[in-house]
Amino acid sequence: MLHFHKEGGKIILISCVLTVGIVLLTDKFIDNVWILKTIQILALFFLIMILQFFRNPNRMIAASNKNVTAPVDGKVVVIEEVFESEYFKDKRLQVSIFMSPINVHVTRFPVTGRVNFSKYHPGKFLVAWHPKASTENERTTVVVENKVWGEILYRQIAGALAKRIVNYAEEGMQVVQGEDAGFIKFGSRVDIFLPIGTELNVKLGEKAIGNKTIIALKA
Repeated sequence: MLHFHKEGGKIILISCVLTVGIVLLTDKFIDNVWILKTIQILALFFLIMILQFFRNPNRMIAASNKNVTAPVDGKVVVIEEVFESEYFKDKRLQVSIFMSPINVHVTRFPVTGRVNFSKYHPGKFLVAWHPKASTENERTTVVVENKVWGEILYRQIAGALAKRIVNYAEEGMQVVQGEDAGFIKFGSRVDIFLPIGTELNVKLGEKAIGNKTIIALKA
């Protein structure tokens, strides 16, 4: 059964009403069959795009402290050692996943543990793959402390189309790997910061699936 994320409820309702209205009005007032069908098909296509964007597939699997799972669907676009200046203030291994508008945009907790840090930052809307997007775009930073991995930081980053980041993580919360952690509307990326020396289970250009793809695994 197809499920939709709660963040899309209002938009889906409005889109359905608009689509039905356009279909009925064009059928009543437009006589040219080609123009009529073109407008109706475009309206239906728009509705389908909205529905697929807010879909929320059931991805819950048995949580494990031994692995870090992908928090979102998308393409691995960055794997590099960087200086993380907001929370750790030292070098970390960054893995970035870029989401296109056709990807599922639900954010899921990559590990089980306690939320030690959660902060929202207003900012710009540079394209998500821009080098400065991680520090200048609208974003949220969340740190979860896991029994095996210690503290893992993930950052939701708005892109050129994303105009709202939803973050459910609050400091002090106990969270479970794979649970709903938030949503980013219309294109974006998520960065994960792991300890230096972490052996990754993904490569550049690889497609990641939220709560299915294992980013890193400890024996």
